[in-house]
Amino acid sequence: LLGEMAVDRVERNTITYNAAISACQKGGALELAMQLLGDMAEGQVERDTITFAAAVSACTTHGEWGLALQILAEMVDARVGRNTITYNSAISACEKG
Repeated sequence: LLGEMAVDRVERNTITYNAAISACQKGGALELAMQLLGDMAEGQVERDTITFAAAVSACTTHGEWGLALQILAEMVDARVGRNTITYNSAISACEKG
């Protein structure tokens, strides 16, 4: 749907990307979630705590603890605040991995 938004010239923003990453997490599409996270950075779309929490949760679903920790570290580089949800999700990924 994000692709269709671009074709229809509808702005893709933080909220739409967050919804898409969250849907990927729920649907088990980890690679797509990571691609969307990267697309946001490349397209200079603001990534917020919700963005990263959804991405970390996608890693948790797949037991990808190493990737979850990388994303947690990326939050510092992106100057995005980490919170209880992001830490708990990363801890869960480590537990499952």
